[in-house]
Amino acid sequence: MLPTRCGIPWLGFVVYPTHRRAQAAQRGSGFTRRLSERYREWQDGLISFGEFDASVQGWINHVRFADSWRLREHVLRPFVF
Repeated sequence: MLPTRCGIPWLGFVVYPTHRRAQAAQRGSGFTRRLSERYREWQDGLISFGEFDASVQGWINHVRFADSWRLREHVLRPFVF
């Protein structure tokens, strides 16, 4: 068994005694790829802005429970809404 200072994985986060971090699957690389695909679909008129926005807001609402301000800023910076 590991001590809590090593972090405990829970619901997409790793929880430490002082903070939470998003697990690798929730971090930017996977979502950046999905966001790029959804952005292209929206630009091509295949999905509505509401569907695109729902994808973005869902991810933001999940990772906001971690220490993720820089992650959100980094992932969303290249896109013009």
